[in-house]
Amino acid sequence: MVTRTGIIGLSEGNGHPFSFSAIINGYVGSGLVEAGWAGIHDYLSRRHPADFGVGNLRVTHAWTQSEAITTALCHAASIPHGVSSPEAMLGEIDAVIIARDDAESHLHLARPFLEAGLPVFIDKPLTLNQHELQAFSPYLESGRLMSCSAMRYAVELDELRYRLNDHGRLSLVRGTVINGWEKYGIHLLEAILSLLPSRPVSVEPLSLGHESVLIRLADDTPIIIDALGDSPVIFELDVIGKKKVTHHTISDNFSMFRRALWVFSRMIETGTPGIAPDATRDTIRTLMAGSQALREGRKCYLDAL
Repeated sequence: MVTRTGIIGLSEGNGHPFSFSAIINGYVGSGLVEAGWAGIHDYLSRRHPADFGVGNLRVTHAWTQSEAITTALCHAASIPHGVSSPEAMLGEIDAVIIARDDAESHLHLARPFLEAGLPVFIDKPLTLNQHELQAFSPYLESGRLMSCSAMRYAVELDELRYRLNDHGRLSLVRGTVINGWEKYGIHLLEAILSLLPSRPVSVEPLSLGHESVLIRLADDTPIIIDALGDSPVIFELDVIGKKKVTHHTISDNFSMFRRALWVFSRMIETGTPGIAPDATRDTIRTLMAGSQALREGRKCYLDAL
């Protein structure tokens, strides 16, 4: 049975409405290029047709802030219905993907669908506000809401996931990412925290000429994340243990996006959370603590938020 899915976008520089819809529905190559997303077309065109499609999901409705962009999105991903407002999807869809990374818009956009009982996927970061996180929490618990950076599912980390113990006790885990902490730090937070059993306790700023933070876990494992700002594209992870050191470059967007969407599809089918609610809350609270630490120039504890 098809899960009729709505897609909502767009935020500046974020092509996820196009990439997510194309991974689910397939795509029209010329439509992606004409819409200005040649980079997305490039990595999609490298995939076999069998790689497209995610469970029972089918994007059937789309809305963006621009009628022209909505039309382009519908053409590029063969979406049959462009609508004039998000609420116009209510009664017509079974689930919704909010593919915008401007966190301040998320609760406003998601609330009508969550209150209507629809499963919702929200692009990262879910929120940067403690009160909004509290408002989202019941839906995380009930298996109606999923939000993450797809880097949690990066294929480049598969071997590390299963062989982490080979490193011995960890001396340091370090992640490096482009752009700023609040929008891009979450990529490495998801990648790293999903690997480690201990929970984050505190975040403190480091003086390195760019946004850099030291995160301490409850077992005292140190994690450093560097957000380099304006930089060549970089998503990298170093795991330094007493027995082994490994370096991981993350670049396969298609596979991580498809995996995240598959987990959302399973959440819809089973009604159980795709990601443990505490894991999502830990990630978002670490992101918020990092923002506060960078802003105030001091160590911040997650329990104080």
